Amino acid sequence: MDYRGRVVVITGASSGIGWVTARAFARRGATVMGVARRAERLALLLDECRADSPDSSVLAGDLGRRKFAESVIDEALRHHGRIDVLVNNAAIPAHRQIWHSSADTADEVMRVNFMSCVWTTFAALPAMLRQGGGTIVNVSSFAARVTPPREALYAASKAAMSSFSEGLWNDLAGSGIHVALVHPGPIDTEIWRKQHEPVAYDGPTYPPEIVADAILEAVEKRRHEVTVPRRNPRLVAARLLRLLAPALLRLGMRRMDPVPPEVVEKARARALAGKRLGEE
Repeated sequence: MDYRGRVVVITGASSGIGWVTARAFARRGATVMGVARRAERLALLLDECRADSPDSSVLAGDLGRRKFAESVIDEALRHHGRIDVLVNNAAIPAHRQIWHSSADTADEVMRVNFMSCVWTTFAALPAMLRQGGGTIVNVSSFAARVTPPREALYAASKAAMSSFSEGLWNDLAGSGIHVALVHPGPIDTEIWRKQHEPVAYDGPTYPPEIVADAILEAVEKRRHEVTVPRRNPRLVAARLLRLLAPALLRLGMRRMDPVPPEVVEKARARALAGKRLGEE
């Protein structure tokens, strides 16, 4: 597909899936606007994108703040005049026992992983409606379908994004605006090295380029939903167990990553001392 003259906004663009997706669109001629927190990483991305797409730009800021998230779309329209594709990819990890979490942790995860998607989408819809159409790609997670141990908050944020996207399939009918939902499985990105607690998963991880390919496919073929990798045996088995034998799946999860008794006892001691979750 020839993307020349089209504007693509990608959040979470400073590394991993967002980075390779930005480069993929730029190589196809799209004007890319990359958004993330790390300005120094975005500067490197901009150099790479401008080699193929000279008008590309970047914007640094915290997508967990509504004012900034909405300003991303305003800046894209001011600087580039239109927005054809919005890729909501920004996310932060929260891999930890629920006993080590807090309401503040949940609030931050939901703001970055889910609400930023809502804020940018609501800001982009009027512009797409005015120009006759557009595409919004929301990068969720396989964890939204089958929640692994220690991923209650992360999975909840991605499940909210998934349900939001599915609702838009109906609500935007007839508008010319297409919404796609991408579910990556175990992808080799920085998020694995930013976990707060050990990860029990010991299977293969896949390059982020396969997610970029899925995003391009969703845009070009107007796919509603894509899971990558497509035929990973563990993902297929987990999905089937979730549907057909959920008790067996729960048993397998507990054996894969059991909750250490001392974690529960320490949480109980804090509770007896009148502490809330997350308070020492």
